[in-house]
Amino acid sequence: MEKVAHRSHLGQLFLWLLMIVELSLFYSACSAEIPVRKILNLGDCNPHVRLQISHHNVVIDNGLIEVTIENPSGHVTGIKYMGMDNVLECGNPNSNRGYWDFVWDNSTFDKMETKHVKVIAHTDELVEISFTKNWDFRTDHRKTVPLNIDKRFIVRRGVPGVYMYGIFERQEDFPDAQMYQLRIVFKLKEDKFRFMAISDTRQGVMPRGEDRDNTRSQTLAFKEAVLMTNPSNPQFRGEVDDKYQYSCENKDNRLHGWISDDDAVGFWIITPSNEFRTGGPHKQDLTSHVGPIALSMFVSTHYTGIDIDVTYKKGEAWRKAFGPVLIYLNSASSDDDCRKTLWNDAKRQLSEEIESWPYNFTRSEDLPHAGDRGEVCGQLLVRDRCVDEELMQAQSAFVGLAVPGNVGSWQTEGKGYQFWTETDYTGRFNIKNVRPGEYNLYAWVHGFIGDYKLDLNITIQPGNKVNLGTLIYDPPRNGHTLWEIGIPDRTAAEFFIPEPDPTFVNPLCLDAADKFRQYGLWDRYSDIYRHGDVVYTVGVSDYSRDWFFAHVLRNTGNITDLSTTTWQIKYNLQDVNEKGNYTLQLALAAASYAELQVSWTRIVVCSEPSLKSSHRLETFWYCLRS
Repeated sequence: MEKVAHRSHLGQLFLWLLMIVELSLFYSACSAEIPVRKILNLGDCNPHVRLQISHHNVVIDNGLIEVTIENPSGHVTGIKYMGMDNVLECGNPNSNRGYWDFVWDNSTFDKMETKHVKVIAHTDELVEISFTKNWDFRTDHRKTVPLNIDKRFIVRRGVPGVYMYGIFERQEDFPDAQMYQLRIVFKLKEDKFRFMAISDTRQGVMPRGEDRDNTRSQTLAFKEAVLMTNPSNPQFRGEVDDKYQYSCENKDNRLHGWISDDDAVGFWIITPSNEFRTGGPHKQDLTSHVGPIALSMFVSTHYTGIDIDVTYKKGEAWRKAFGPVLIYLNSASSDDDCRKTLWNDAKRQLSEEIESWPYNFTRSEDLPHAGDRGEVCGQLLVRDRCVDEELMQAQSAFVGLAVPGNVGSWQTEGKGYQFWTETDYTGRFNIKNVRPGEYNLYAWVHGFIGDYKLDLNITIQPGNKVNLGTLIYDPPRNGHTLWEIGIPDRTAAEFFIPEPDPTFVNPLCLDAADKFRQYGLWDRYSDIYRHGDVVYTVGVSDYSRDWFFAHVLRNTGNITDLSTTTWQIKYNLQDVNEKGNYTLQLALAAASYAELQVSWTRIVVCSEPSLKSSHRLETFWYCLRS
């Protein structure tokens, strides 16, 4: 009996050792699928993707993430990840958690509810689902945006996230419409996601949505900007919150999101390409903001107004795909610096998505794969003999393809696709993965005023490569430069940006690159120039210190009664050419509801009684009126 019992114990011990070894091998295999970065994904290592469709919901589950989409509206009602049953705010109705929306005629919001569900693909590797609705004049006229809608969702094996894209179409007989905004919105659990990250420098714990209520804050000059007066967390008292302070340029708007510190979970919106966004690489738009809310912006009139083309006419057919973007979730060990770990992992994932673009797993003909796209290359040089007798290399110039139009029209183009890159130090460029179609090539060069456009329509066909050779940009000028204030670089960063009023500070905008986003800097002009406006003397003044970064009206204490401001530029002009013409060139970064007037005067100063030698003190007067 003792020998039998001993063998039994040995057998149990062997079984336990075998289970431990197998479990260790299992976790090793799982870890082999994921680079070492202290990111956790529990559960089956790499299960196939499962799909369940019921009368009310569509559920897609890959073992890492479970996505629930309302049937047939296409609203995302739940995202289950790690120990969180739903990262979205369950207190909101189904239509207010994760959704697409359009803002169209008369500022009408349309959350684009769909009517039909179709399985596009269901394999072990991925599930792609389509939610559609065709616009019908008889039932939808003046009720919903006149569009045919196709919202797509893809969940892939081994990826803790969901890819989303939309295909929207207008037929020729659809009525006129103004479509001001298109976006994807996610509203996260308010009691969990408190830390927001937009860039390496703009990150921080954020107020709660309720802190923006009028019982806890004071509305400032516009409704989006509030001053925290009685926030739920006292640390935010005296801070400003404004969603526009978290904007960034399209070229940089690739990654942003939120972190739940309690769960060490991150929620991120990853945009691997800007080809479907409007307004070009420098157009600014929203990212994430207090709510907690995460946005994927595709079309908007933010920072451009209705100058951007958002008008669709009857008789004009149109079709465009927006996305895909990846809604990515990650988690970290609770004993890590989880914020840094999650942010760095999200940046790693962004790099992977960019490297994989265009995706080869999408099943729509509206998203051509790499082999069905083209490429354009060339070299851009600058010819400006007033600067250099030789051709100059257009270093770090932005070169792009956009819908055919006038010089600079890419900045207000809102319906087609755009593809941009930067030149290398020799001015060479290579624009890859261009959709088939007809384009113009546009560019602008750092340090040179104006825009370049190649006077040639470029037709891209699948698989072809267009070599444009050497292109020459001739900047506009009528003679040698007598003086210059600032740098033609489409920013005002080189000018004087004041410190914010200490009573209106947002900690996320303290970095030098984002200081211009601080609230109320326009009123700082009135504080600094109390007794007169800007007077800039060429050769004496320094534009980094003496030229205010924005030409604004003067605050007289009554917001409805702002006064005109007049700036002066004074300079000495030697050897005046009495028969020549002198040209003043202005480069405006932006203007809103303003009228700019320019006048000129001169004073002749004689150095000899005979007037044989003289020079002139010239003055330009800039007048800004509301």
